[in-house]
Amino acid sequence: MTPTSPTALAERFDLRHLSDAFYDDPFPTYHALREHAPVRRMPDGSVFLTRYADIVAVYKDPKTFSSDKHEEFGPKYGLDSALFEHHTTSLVFNDPPLHTRVRRLLAGALTPRHIGAMEDGLVRLVDGLLDAMQARAQRGEAVDLIEAFAAAIPVEIIGNLLGVPHAERGPLRDWSLAILGALEPALSDAMHTRGNAAVRDMLIYLEGLVERRAHAPGDPETDVLTRLIQGEVSTTERAADGATERLLAKELLHNCIFLLNAGHETTTNLIGNGLKCLLDAPEQKQRLLGEPELIRSAVEEFLRIESSNQLGNRITTVATAIGGVALAPGTQMTLCIGAANRDPAQFAHPDTLDIARMPNRHVAFGSGIHQCVGMGLARLEGRVAFQRFLARFPNYRLVGAAVRSKRVRFRGHLALPCALLG
Repeated sequence: MTPTSPTALAERFDLRHLSDAFYDDPFPTYHALREHAPVRRMPDGSVFLTRYADIVAVYKDPKTFSSDKHEEFGPKYGLDSALFEHHTTSLVFNDPPLHTRVRRLLAGALTPRHIGAMEDGLVRLVDGLLDAMQARAQRGEAVDLIEAFAAAIPVEIIGNLLGVPHAERGPLRDWSLAILGALEPALSDAMHTRGNAAVRDMLIYLEGLVERRAHAPGDPETDVLTRLIQGEVSTTERAADGATERLLAKELLHNCIFLLNAGHETTTNLIGNGLKCLLDAPEQKQRLLGEPELIRSAVEEFLRIESSNQLGNRITTVATAIGGVALAPGTQMTLCIGAANRDPAQFAHPDTLDIARMPNRHVAFGSGIHQCVGMGLARLEGRVAFQRFLARFPNYRLVGAAVRSKRVRFRGHLALPCALLG
């Protein structure tokens, strides 16, 4: 058995100690784990899941597999830290009833009708970015497609949803990267410090924004922050008299942070990853240029083959088993979305980009009660971004190294320097 054999890859895999080569291309390791250790016990006692069927089963059973992260995040961040308060209050790391209350409020402002109404503004935003990029290209400049395009779109869209004034959006991306970076399995002191500082700074900013919005509300049909502040008439047993159910002040602020972060990072990665996928598979790019009606299935395939969010987490509430492996109550679990979306038991030729792939039941947005509340908006952003970009720059090409972010949870690029050619 050689050191690079699939069996060796599976046996030595430790989520807290990863090589640079893994960050560049984790998929050989994920294939090895699916084949030889699909329920891999980590040195810390947690388990790492890689099979599609196992991961969907966990998503579909929120009572047995909880999303609550207090037990994990206490030792990781410290009980009195800003990061602990944030991540244990936000929508994604909670179970009902908090999860249900927050999700209902957000979902009411992200219905298909509301998302459809955003399309014209999104097209104007994308075309404005393309105009600026074209002006630079005409001067002979290379353009970083992450900074100038992929990262610029979601910051503006989520900023619009929360009504963040344009002049105040500058720090949002850096705050988001710092907070989400602290979710990595291996956390350095510097990452910990940056993440805590970003939460504190963001809370200070949002407290002022909420105060301003409370005095001058927007339309709760389109302004998510106004909707979260005002609450809604509850139909739950907790407020059976029809009283308005509102979030606590802490819940409101931390879920605004969650919305900004979740809507920014994953969509940035979707757009950047998709543009890089087309460079790596030029025949697929040519097909999409010739058959633009495939844009919807192309977006789904980018989400599958290079999932923006690669990892999810759960914790067992009772004794149970996954894939024939017994798990005690309190077992922490990592769900490898990136591995599930390349499982050959679910997807034919899973490592091949196929922009017309049907069916494509990927789990890039999760599944079950925690399925991404903003997935409709992310799909719209991706569709408009790819359509408008390819129509303007069908022959774009790399002119420098595509720089991957060295993160395992969120897979994307820090830089895609390109020449923009019509």
